[in-house]
Parts: sequence; C-alpha cells; structure tokens
Amino acid sequence: MITFIVLVFIIGYLAITLEHSLKIDKLVPALIMMVLAWTAIAIGLDGFPNWFDSHNGRMLDGFSSMLSEQKQVLLENTLLHHFGKTSEILIFLIGAMAIVELIEYFNGFSTVKGFIKTKSRRTLLWVISILAFFLSAIIDNLTATIVLITILRKLLPENKDRIWYAGFIIIAANAGGAWTPIGDVTTTMLWIGKKVSTVKLIEYLVVPSILCLAIPLIIGSFLPVFKGEFENTEDKNPSKYSKLMLFLGLGMIVFVPIFKSITHLPPYLGMMFSFSIVAITAEILKMKQSKSGLNVLATAEHHQSPTARALSRVEMPSVLFFLGILMTVAALESLGIIFNLGQEVQHVMSNEMFIFILGAASAVIDNVPLVAASMGMFNFPMDEHIWHFIAFAAGTGGSMLIIGSAAGVVAMGMEKISFFWYLKKISWLALIGYVAGYIFMLMFHSY
Repeated sequence: MITFIVLVFIIGYLAITLEHSLKIDKLVPALIMMVLAWTAIAIGLDGFPNWFDSHNGRMLDGFSSMLSEQKQVLLENTLLHHFGKTSEILIFLIGAMAIVELIEYFNGFSTVKGFIKTKSRRTLLWVISILAFFLSAIIDNLTATIVLITILRKLLPENKDRIWYAGFIIIAANAGGAWTPIGDVTTTMLWIGKKVSTVKLIEYLVVPSILCLAIPLIIGSFLPVFKGEFENTEDKNPSKYSKLMLFLGLGMIVFVPIFKSITHLPPYLGMMFSFSIVAITAEILKMKQSKSGLNVLATAEHHQSPTARALSRVEMPSVLFFLGILMTVAALESLGIIFNLGQEVQHVMSNEMFIFILGAASAVIDNVPLVAASMGMFNFPMDEHIWHFIAFAAGTGGSMLIIGSAAGVVAMGMEKISFFWYLKKISWLALIGYVAGYIFMLMFHSY
C-alpha cells in the first residue's frame, strides 16, 4: 500500500508539472491524489509498520501493536490535525487575496505608477525591480508580478521590450517574497508552522535576498536593451480613493505579524481582522461614491458590494491546489516516509548542500510541496538556520526557470514569454543571484 501511495504522488505530481501540455488545471490531479492517498491509508491502516506523530515531530512508539479501533481514532485525529494546519494557511491566503482585490476595486495600484517619473529605460529597470522587491514582501510575489506587469503595459507598448523587464520582475518578486512571512506561500507555511519568526526571518534573509536581486540587476543594467529612453504618459482619470485604499490595504497586511506578536494568536485571525477593516472601509467608500453619483455600478452589479466582489475574484483554483498538495504531503508524512527520507539524506550529505539542491529543484518542481516535505524531514527548533536556508532556497530558486514559480508562470501567461527565451536570456542571471545569496548565507552562519 505504501508503494501505491508513493506512485499516486509521483503520477499526480507529473500531471501537475504537465498542466499546460495536458490542458488540465493542476488543482484536479492535486485533489485526486489527496483523496487517493488518504483512502489508501484508511484501507491499509492495519498493515502499516510506522506512524509519524506530526504534533510532537517524532515517530510514534508501539503503533504496530495498537488495536484497529485505536489506529482508526489516531487516523481521524491525524487527519484533523493536518487539515487544521492546512486550513490556517488557506484562510490566511484567502484574506490576503481578498484585500488585494479590494485595493484593485478602487484602482489602488494605479497609485504605484505615479512613483515612476523617469524616461530612462535603465532607471525604469531599477525602479520596477525595486518596487517588485518591496511590493512582493507585502502582498506576495504573485500579486506583485501581476500589478507591475499591468503598469508596464501602460509604459511600454512593445511586448519585445516588456518581456525583458518582466524577467527581472520575476527575479525581484521571488527575492522580495523570501524575506517576509507574508511575501511567499512557502515563507507563510514556515511561519505558521512555527519554524521561523518574523524578526529572525527578516534579519537573516533580507541581505541575501537583496544580493539575489542586486547582482543580476547590476549586470542587466549594461545590457543593450536597457539603453535609451521611453515615452511616459500620465493617467487621465485617477480614482478618488486610490491612495487611501492602497495604503490602508498594504498597512493592514503588514499589521498581521504585529497582531501575532502582540496576541500570540494564529496569523489567520490577524488576517481576517485586517480584511474586515479594509472591507468596512470599502463599503463606506462605495456608499459615498453612490451618493455622489461617482462610479455607480451597472444594474447587474448594482447590489454587489465590494466585499462580495473581492471574494468572488479570489483565486480559488490556487487555494484548492494548495489544499490538495499539502494534504497529500501530509499523508506521506503520516506514514513516516518523509521523516525517514530526511534521516537518510542527513547521512549522505550536509543539510546545507541538500537545501541548495532543493532550491535548484524548485525551478522544476513546485516549491510548496518541497517546503512541506522539508518541514516533515527536519526536526529542528524555531529559527534554526536550516529553516532560513529553506526559506531562501525555495523562495528564490524558482527564478532560474520561468515555470519554477507562480510569479514566472503568471508572467509567462500575461506576456507570452517563451520558455527557451527565458532560459537563454534570464535564467543565467537568476542563477548568479541565487548562488550569491546562498554563499552569503553560508558565510553568515559560519560565524
């Protein structure tokens, strides 16, 4: 039965990586393999030799000698434990996505374009990359990529020019998302899983993340495509409440780690509080707009509130994909497969070398299951340097291929970037940045 579960994971994961070829949304194989894995565990429960106690982070003693009824209770408790931990991540992400949609409802991100005053292509490269770096640290790398490519379309009409900037946005967004607990789903997982704290994550990762972007950016500044100037035009009809909603939304997202440090409650509660504040503000502003006759919605949408619209636009396929993949990895973890693999790896190579390879692998394999698996492999205390290595490697390693990160995939779709164009023009820059940041971390932790 263990062999069957592993095969289900391999085949399901292959279907996920071939999503564009198969033309099947990746959430479908993720959900199928989740159900098949846990069904197989339920059917073969009495025949498994080991069971991993996820709550205490160790193999359970005496599992094979337990009665069937005891094993059934253990299975139900384990499933509930993993579903609870996974739901914390999903509710957190839904709240963050909804806040971003509320900002967009009032065209809040158009304010970001107002920061760009230059006409120099080289200066634009630096401005866009720095914006991507810091914006992704606040609203996540996927959303930051969408926002900045949308802004680029207003600045650069030619696709052949934009794809170069999009390549650097991918590097910057992934680097920026790695050093905060809300910048990337993998750092959010580590943070919610109590593997890293907000202060230490920022302390240990901000410099290597800056290096991961700065070195490719310096090299890129000398490329011919970034010479010369472009025409910069102003937006004619900025929204009245754009700035208010932008700064309120971003401020409330940043408030979530503060809420956690004050109350010691799970982060998803802080995110729900932040979402509530932004939603209340959005409803009030919409009522003001309606009374003044501004931005009155069409009849079909007249009764739809900004909150309902924001929630309807949340990326549910992504949420369900995370549910499927995290719960499947949890199934492998519960049987002790991941823990035993981690023990074997630690005998073959150093943890730092393994994590370096893991980061490179995240360019091919989705970094969410890689981080989920690593959380089951290692049993180190919070803020042990290994967790910071994992956060950096998984967060930035995906930049080496355009399919290696959510930011890369969305940029690929928005700008029709070729896999091989990115491999030839951008991948080597991302590799240099990744290696530079990782070497800095090795040196930093050696003292």
